[in-house]
Amino acid sequence: MTNETQMLLGLFLGIAIMIILVMKTKIHTFIALLLAAMIAGLVGGMTPGDVVDAIQVGFGNTLQSTGIIIGLGVMMGGILEKTGAAERLAYTFIKAIGKGKEEWALGVTGWLVSIPVFADSAIVIFAPLCKAMSRMTGKSVIGLALALACGLQCTHVMVPPTPGPLTAAGMLGVDVGQMILAGAAMSVPIFIAAELYAKWIGKKIYQIPNEDGTFTRKEFKQEYIKSMDQLEQIMNAKELPGLWASLSPIVIPLILILCKTVADFVGMSDGTVYQLITLVGSPIVALGIGAVLAIYGLGGKIEKKKVMSMMDEAIKDTGMIMLITGAGGSLGNIIKVSGIGDVLGATVLAWPIPAILIPLIIGALMRLALGSATVAITTAASLTAPLVSQLGISPILLAQSCCIGAIACSYFNDSGFWVFNGMFGLGELKDQVKCKTAVSFIMTGVGMVELLILNMIF
Repeated sequence: MTNETQMLLGLFLGIAIMIILVMKTKIHTFIALLLAAMIAGLVGGMTPGDVVDAIQVGFGNTLQSTGIIIGLGVMMGGILEKTGAAERLAYTFIKAIGKGKEEWALGVTGWLVSIPVFADSAIVIFAPLCKAMSRMTGKSVIGLALALACGLQCTHVMVPPTPGPLTAAGMLGVDVGQMILAGAAMSVPIFIAAELYAKWIGKKIYQIPNEDGTFTRKEFKQEYIKSMDQLEQIMNAKELPGLWASLSPIVIPLILILCKTVADFVGMSDGTVYQLITLVGSPIVALGIGAVLAIYGLGGKIEKKKVMSMMDEAIKDTGMIMLITGAGGSLGNIIKVSGIGDVLGATVLAWPIPAILIPLIIGALMRLALGSATVAITTAASLTAPLVSQLGISPILLAQSCCIGAIACSYFNDSGFWVFNGMFGLGELKDQVKCKTAVSFIMTGVGMVELLILNMIF
């Protein structure tokens, strides 16, 4: 057995054992992920000491970027939900867009927001709104949240100035303006297909969040969907906070993060103003500001003990979300350190497939191996760049091929996969795969068709 074959065997064996443990035994997902990482590393040829180090480093690096954001986000979300601010936002949202269009509205919101804001952060920020809209309308929170997540994923992966597509454009010599236009245009069919799937899955996995943070799961019936008259009756019977007080904890952090993104994009790199923008525009500080705005804007007239209780209740279930997210990072780091990702990329380059799909498949396999869409795009672009002159294909299409491939394979080593499942109460593996994993393949499939058609035309 060659070293490359041994590495791939380690990956597939680790994942297979993890799936069996989660589905057929009492082993918790957190433990199963750590065992999968260990098996992948040991079978792949790493020493025991290196495996343990890689697991710890992967765990720490993942929580370094997501742990504080999740903590601040859920504390802010707890106040938004307990004070009725999330309901105020949900009702205003529904009234503005019209009843029955909630999935599309959330999807478009995600599509716009994820251009400046990291997708995982946006999921955390908008989770209270999704839950409130679900309770008010009677629609499944799964369908609503997945619609938001798909909109976020489209532009996060395809449209600069997010890091992945920006890096692909630079490596393949594509003008950033052209990359923005191409990514935005090509994301539309992908977005539409994803939204249709989100509406469908919302009826198959019908789950409504309760006020106490739990979820009620049952079979969908059309009669559960509330009319606009019913929503108005609910709103008139409640005393809810004002719109601006409800909106500011969400909007202010988004604006601050946007300012940092714009400053970096236009080339600011020094001076007091830039340093200040960098500070307040980092997701951790921006969400911290949002949490403070929620505490004093919405809970200013509420006694301290009650406000603290709101935040404590909201954060009590996030420990397991963080553990599972970190373990997913451990698996991704094992695969990265062991060299499995490099083996997958080199294997694809030798396959007899249409040239336009080579970056896409490399990107998909890198996402499968490493979990991070940004790293997948960067790896696919670095492997494709030397081939641009030989392939004779538009560099813009090759760059977008790298990006579209990185949408696929959202699964166990993807931090966004676990953030989504934890935030919206998806505990069963089969349901988890039906949501983020399945829709990621649908989105890449639509993008693949687009690439083949555009390659024939251009």
